[in-house]
Amino acid sequence: MSKRAELSTGEALVGLLEAYGVDTIFGIPGVHNVEMYRALPRSKIRHVLVRHEQGAGFMADGYARATGKPGVCFTITGPGLTNILTPMGQAWSDSSNVLVISSTLDITDSSQGRGRLHEMIDQRGAAAAVTGLHMRAYTPKDVRDAVARAFAHFSSQRPRPAYLEIPLDLLKQPAGEGWEPRGLPRVASPSRSQIDEAIAKLNAAHKPLIILGGGALHAGAAALAIAERLKAPIITTTAGKGAVPSDHPLCLGYVMGREGVWRLLRESDAILCAGSELSETDFWNDEVVIDKNLIRIDIDPSVMSRPHSADIAILGDAREALEAIAHGMKERVAEAHARFDLGEPDALRAMLASVLGVIREALPAETVICSDMTQIAYAANEIFPVSVPRTWLHPVGFGTLGFALPAGIGAKFGVGETPVAVMIGDYGLQYTVNELGTAAEHGLPLVILMWNNDALGQIRDDMVMKGIQPNAVTLKNPDFQMLARAYGCQSAKPESLKALAEAIGAALKAERPTLIEMTPRMVTG
Repeated sequence: MSKRAELSTGEALVGLLEAYGVDTIFGIPGVHNVEMYRALPRSKIRHVLVRHEQGAGFMADGYARATGKPGVCFTITGPGLTNILTPMGQAWSDSSNVLVISSTLDITDSSQGRGRLHEMIDQRGAAAAVTGLHMRAYTPKDVRDAVARAFAHFSSQRPRPAYLEIPLDLLKQPAGEGWEPRGLPRVASPSRSQIDEAIAKLNAAHKPLIILGGGALHAGAAALAIAERLKAPIITTTAGKGAVPSDHPLCLGYVMGREGVWRLLRESDAILCAGSELSETDFWNDEVVIDKNLIRIDIDPSVMSRPHSADIAILGDAREALEAIAHGMKERVAEAHARFDLGEPDALRAMLASVLGVIREALPAETVICSDMTQIAYAANEIFPVSVPRTWLHPVGFGTLGFALPAGIGAKFGVGETPVAVMIGDYGLQYTVNELGTAAEHGLPLVILMWNNDALGQIRDDMVMKGIQPNAVTLKNPDFQMLARAYGCQSAKPESLKALAEAIGAALKAERPTLIEMTPRMVTG
């Protein structure tokens, strides 16, 4: 075969991604996107072959959340894009930097309805619903510009997924010159006058309160400096867990769904909120509205006044703003706020608390934990202590099942030797169980903690609470132990909490994934 004189656009794309610092791509090659794969064998980029495009999207999301770097996916025209839309929606609602690059039909034959393979009438339109940036290329220059736009977006704006589609005929075109990375912007610095306003309001406050969201995970030290001078309690959102150590006496953790916290918010005369849109899925009550005494710090101007009205709206990086505010804080003489009382737990919460206590004790503090939409994770959002940023990854906003396992795989590729655990339910696991094969193939020592109550437990309980006769909430589960072994994973089904701790210890030392099947019988006998 003669040597080709010039790189194709698909080949040059891979080199450009590598130049922007991409080290891992999650995806599946197909007849429509093979040109993206031509240069991968000679690239330093690691490609992770997934079992389904949904897995690719969740892996990229987990990688991005755990590392703070963009997660990148390759997918194909049509069904590849529709398969990855759910993970893109999760990344959009939870503010995660994911870049999805897809092939699309030829420039001259797109959206014509001629029955082409993988044809969609408006592929970009579908992606637009769940992305912060959605682009289509028509020339090699468009590809270069689009990649630059994506990374500029990632470096300076609220984290959101970005989408780029490249027509089949363009992928094969000669790339031309100019495939070098460009300088990237940074997040805007906050206004000095607004910082001074915030300092004055906080210093004058009698009942200050601090809220930290996912946009403040890098700003915990500055937030603590403010809290310690003001003796102000710190509340986190679910996404903000780990921004400050959970055992700090001023940290109340994630308790925003509690009526007592809503009362604290009403009584506070200065609420400093950094890096959170204060959404329904933070409060689990869309009637909670903060309409006074609110100081907001965010990089997204669109969240500054909806639905909560800020007295002072500071646009800029949370750490830079909080550090500047901390320098102006006066030392208060006051007692530290008592830890928030969650009240007496019901029987289910008490049982889950005992299981979560064993898990926390058995896992190193730095373990990255990817959780799913499942009863044990809902309890853990409030009561599972987390003290290291980017170690509690939960699908809050979009709220999809099946996130945890592939997100854990992506996180593991990102954090290397740092332990990674997955907290998932028996039903949620079956959404993306095929990715056990991906984890086993790469010998990833994931600790997969599956809570098996043989039901859609939360939905069943909701039905009972609402006076609906439970229906369509029980299922025929597979033998999870055999299933794990079929994929080449280790498995365990502990019969006691002591055995659970031992199983986690063994899984941490394994050289492949371990599925630990947890059941209520561990506690009840």
